[in-house]
Amino acid sequence: MIRRLLVANRGEIARRIFATCRAVGVETVAVYSIADTDSPYVAEADYAVQLPGSAPSATYLRGDLILAAARKTGADAIHPGYGFLAENADFAAAVADAGLTWVGPPAKVISVMASKVDAKLLLAEAEVPVLPSWTDPAAVDEFPVLVKAAVGGGGRGMRVVRDADSLAEAVSSARREAFGAFGDSAVFCERYVEQARHIEVQIVADQHGNTVTLGERECSIQRRHQKIIEEAPSPAVSPELRENLCAAAVLVAEAIGYVGIGTVEFLLSPDGEFYFLEMNTRLQVEHPVTECVTGFDLVRLQMFLAEGGQLPFLSAPPMRGHAIEVRLCAEDPASNWLPATGQVHRFEVPEVSARFRPMLQPGLRVDSGVEPGTVVGVHYDSLLAKLVAWAPTRYEAARMLAGTLARTRIHGLVTNRDLLVRVLRHPAFLTGQIDTGLLDRQPEVFAPLLSSVEAVRLSCLAAALAAAARRRAQAPVQRGIPSGWRNVPTVAQSVVYDGPAGPVEVGYRLDPSGALAQWWVRAVDPEELDLAGLGPSGPVDDHPPVAVLSASPDEVVLDVAGIRLALHVHEVGETAYVDSAEGSLSLRRLPRFPVPVQELEEGSLTAPLPGAVGRVLVAPGQRVGAGDLLLTLEAMKLEHPVHAPADGVVAAVTVRPGVLVDTGALLAVLTPA
Repeated sequence: MIRRLLVANRGEIARRIFATCRAVGVETVAVYSIADTDSPYVAEADYAVQLPGSAPSATYLRGDLILAAARKTGADAIHPGYGFLAENADFAAAVADAGLTWVGPPAKVISVMASKVDAKLLLAEAEVPVLPSWTDPAAVDEFPVLVKAAVGGGGRGMRVVRDADSLAEAVSSARREAFGAFGDSAVFCERYVEQARHIEVQIVADQHGNTVTLGERECSIQRRHQKIIEEAPSPAVSPELRENLCAAAVLVAEAIGYVGIGTVEFLLSPDGEFYFLEMNTRLQVEHPVTECVTGFDLVRLQMFLAEGGQLPFLSAPPMRGHAIEVRLCAEDPASNWLPATGQVHRFEVPEVSARFRPMLQPGLRVDSGVEPGTVVGVHYDSLLAKLVAWAPTRYEAARMLAGTLARTRIHGLVTNRDLLVRVLRHPAFLTGQIDTGLLDRQPEVFAPLLSSVEAVRLSCLAAALAAAARRRAQAPVQRGIPSGWRNVPTVAQSVVYDGPAGPVEVGYRLDPSGALAQWWVRAVDPEELDLAGLGPSGPVDDHPPVAVLSASPDEVVLDVAGIRLALHVHEVGETAYVDSAEGSLSLRRLPRFPVPVQELEEGSLTAPLPGAVGRVLVAPGQRVGAGDLLLTLEAMKLEHPVHAPADGVVAAVTVRPGVLVDTGALLAVLTPA
């Protein structure tokens, strides 16, 4: 029996496993890096051991340090979560050799399936359908192909290549990314199927020869080969196809003597044929949707199987309703979806039914790795939380999840929230007409929810009115005087914010009673900003009359053409976060007297995001062409290239490999040809 469990992972999955441990009476041990010192999962563990350093290679990929932590704390079992060492056969063997219980499949099984190349060869012999693949990139004789990491998962190391000229760089980049994520740089190429669906089957197997499937999951909504929406069951799978997929999954598991919980992934082509992709010998990120529709706690089941228990059921249970999960990630849509960093100031999800554990009835579940105050850095992936809706029907689940996401207040980080809501509400998704290339064909889903010009203007006005109310509430004297009151009623108040589309001036004038007499929001040229408060430097466009029903530091209620609209405002420093039924907006107040900053010289290349400098491929004096790769940045387990914007000569390189840089830091200077 497991008495004290160490989780060799971090963030959301560590909290998820701890929740089940508390429910079944198992003590918990966390390991954490220096960067994760204040993470919520560390505080929730009964015991915690710090690992030296912050990079994954120095912490969560160090099996020797994790085993030492287990010995130090008296843990008798280790759960690897997903990612990091979850599918590392050597680590699993070391855990068993140390006399500890490994909550996962045996090391020899992980070893068999660890290499996707070897796994495909083995299962092809067992007559499981597979796609053609090449281990030697030079042997590829058809395109397009998908370059894939030979070990690990989660879309890391994947590159679509459509011609021979792009193959070498794609393979090289994929190898570096795979090594950073999994500690193994092996990659291979596989035929790429256009408009395919990604279907996976959950399997459970005990040590007594019983293997059962728990239905399938649809994971086709992906961006950059990263799953962002998953659901169970799949809207594309008929009862006959489900039976065939599950039979193939059982064949895979029995061919390798699988024990524990795992996932067999398939590619479903438009013509209805399916092909084995890989087997994940671990718990999946999307396991909550299976928990919803089956009623099983998969973490509890994992622990039960690791203790030698026999499956309490010998056939697949019926699915109950429909469940959809979204992955909420810190990504900046304005910067080509680069990973975002920063501090979480507010994270409020309405109408939550459960956290980290299966629900007893339909509702909304949240598995989050962050709380208000959490700092999201550059060392790990961008996943913040998973939101799961479970309802009697697929449409109800999608509607519930989209509505909840739209009302969620996320302050401090830019996220992919608006994209998720747009997809959940898109007709193609609602009708089940989806595949792995859906987002590429539907660019409208990338538009922000707050897309109406008038809605943006009202949010800007609310930010200004809330700030004025806050100043009056904090005034040392005469707090009862209406905000913005002047002896000369024609003088307006104005403030300049930096918004999503650049600086905007928000102006308004109050009448003697304190009512709003006039207001405007206009875009301004940065060179024409009048930050000293002397009034607008150009013509002002009046907007339709709006009545202010109430204005407090946290909420502004407006009457717009007879419609009452409440806008919630949360101000942190110089930034105001505005949430309403129309959408969300963040605005940074520009100082009236800005501090002069040194201008960068022409040709300066700056960091698009914070991260560590990876490779530096150029030196001063070197001639480069437009599009040439100059250097790379590594952040959140991904490699981000920096290319030459034009032909020229490298005048200076100001960084070296391994150096941490912030957004906007000078990387190099290029003298244009």
